[in-house]
Amino acid sequence: MPAQRKPGVRPTRRRWLLPSSAGALCATAASVLALGAPDPVRQAQLTTLVRQDCGSCHGMTLGGGLGKPLTPAALADLQVDSIAFIILEGVPGQPMPPWKGLLTAQEAHWIASKLKEGFPE
Repeated sequence: MPAQRKPGVRPTRRRWLLPSSAGALCATAASVLALGAPDPVRQAQLTTLVRQDCGSCHGMTLGGGLGKPLTPAALADLQVDSIAFIILEGVPGQPMPPWKGLLTAQEAHWIASKLKEGFPE
């Protein structure tokens, strides 16, 4: 039997949460760091991808638009691993798609690191 609700009280909306397992995040970070950064040619391609594809929603300067800002100040409360997870998996119920079909974990982690630092031109 379902729980009874008080009249006029709406159920709380579930928020999408990042994985809370510190062990899983540490393991992911360790495996990504072991791979190193993408080569310079791929870094240039990823920079273009972020500026063009991500910029189409997050603003061409990544200052926000349909999507949230991707500036260091806006991302200050998020860890690099969390940002990389969002890049790869997307955000269910939001216009943020998963990029895991086009990006590796290493590339997502590199992008996340650069977003935290201030993304290059």
